Amino acid sequence: MMDKPVTLAAIVGAHGVAGEVRLKLFGEGAESLKAYGSFDAAGRTLTLKSVRPGPNGAVARFAEIGDRGAAEALRGTALTVPRSALPPLAEGEYYHADIIGLPCLSSEGEALGEIIAIENFGAGDIVEVQRPSVEGKPGKRFMAPMHAVTLEAERAVIDALFVE
Repeated sequence: MMDKPVTLAAIVGAHGVAGEVRLKLFGEGAESLKAYGSFDAAGRTLTLKSVRPGPNGAVARFAEIGDRGAAEALRGTALTVPRSALPPLAEGEYYHADIIGLPCLSSEGEALGEIIAIENFGAGDIVEVQRPSVEGKPGKRFMAPMHAVTLEAERAVIDALFVE
């Protein structure tokens, strides 16, 4: 899990004619990208030269992108780093990449499925769980507040009061 790729941004288009790109950010902001010297971009390494806040995200320059055409060709490309490159976490913190895909059990031992998403509508994180398929039909989904989830090494335990 420590070398699982984690997407920090995605290229959404070119910015200007000199090869800069517009980025959609999935992390702490434009400044946080400076901590990483390079990114994997669909099997290609891109070396960050500069980054600054921009409209709806950030604007970045990479050493390997020299003109607008090269920048446009990368539209939709995710920029990832290995999970092991991310900073360590404090007690009670987690990276979404670490818990998406975890199998879930209820506090009573019932197998629930796996975490497929984490949402935040303003009052705290909520996990979305996909129940297993039954007779070829996809299982139902349900949501539980993060405060009702106990994260363990290889699974998540959800308080049975929040299980649908």
